[in-house]
Amino acid sequence: MTTTVSAYAATSATDPLAKTTIERRDVGPHDVAFDIKFAGICHSDIHTAKAEWGTPSYPLVVGHEIAGVVTEVGSEVTKYKVGDHVGVGCMVNSCQNCENCAAGLEQYCLGTGMIGTYGATDRDGTITQGGYSQAIVVDEKFVLRIPDSIPLDKAAPLLCAGITLFSPLKHWNAGPGKEVAIVGLGGLGHMGVKLAHAMGAKVTVLSQSLKKMEDGLRLGADEYYATSDPDTFSKLAGKFDLILNTVSANLDLGQYLSLLKIDGTLVELGAPEHPLEVPFFPLAGGRRSISGSMIGGIPETQEMLDFCAEHGVTPEIEVIEASYVNEAWDRVLSSDVRYRFVIDTATI
Repeated sequence: MTTTVSAYAATSATDPLAKTTIERRDVGPHDVAFDIKFAGICHSDIHTAKAEWGTPSYPLVVGHEIAGVVTEVGSEVTKYKVGDHVGVGCMVNSCQNCENCAAGLEQYCLGTGMIGTYGATDRDGTITQGGYSQAIVVDEKFVLRIPDSIPLDKAAPLLCAGITLFSPLKHWNAGPGKEVAIVGLGGLGHMGVKLAHAMGAKVTVLSQSLKKMEDGLRLGADEYYATSDPDTFSKLAGKFDLILNTVSANLDLGQYLSLLKIDGTLVELGAPEHPLEVPFFPLAGGRRSISGSMIGGIPETQEMLDFCAEHGVTPEIEVIEASYVNEAWDRVLSSDVRYRFVIDTATI
């Protein structure tokens, strides 16, 4: 048996999202069912629906920043109960048996690979459908507890944008005495500023222009520079321990590597369209590193939510009705959002 719920789905790479219905499985022994209250809009949703990262199975319901309230739990579930505030991020399953899964790094699963919240083949053979919908059923191991002090609308973007920045900041030991640069002040970047500031690091925003400078400083940045100004790269040479690149454009990596201290790291978080070109001398000249990072595992995502609750860190959002989703996507593509759209799924 299944349950039918309303949703907004992509029916092709070119047509606008349209209202439809999808089926959710019955609650199994280890499942948690919850009514989705809010779903954040991530640029990844758009890339996937528009077949820019490969052709998905249509119709496809995207959305992997999901917050809601538990309506039913399976007979073996002990961690959650009806009425709890919960969330789901970018994955809903993995093999749960490999070395990485055992270490709480399910996003790097060596077995099935991480099973994405939408457009992936789940362990039962069905195609996963995401958060632009009224309800969802997920294995309890991939459900996160949302602290009571975080409103559900603001919690939703933490499940992707929040953990995408928290994980590398933690891994590379951002904190007091560390100089951290955030490249780009968008949905991801603004969370990087808030989180790095809350961790006690000195934070610099590197943005194409100074038009968001007032926002950046208000959100916790100590300094703000325009990368369109050539003087920026000479002025900041050798300054940073860690640079997190949140933009998906192909940057001149030599310029950014030159901003790192010896043993500094540049972490790629945005997925660029073309392969990265890495110049040897800026890399080797300071024993610098280029790395990448992808979301975080379930334990770390829960740690991030608890950290945000403790430090009062939440995203800047604009809540929209579901019928506005196509216009919202257009605005995301033109960078006309400060800083995350969140769908009120009661309007589906």
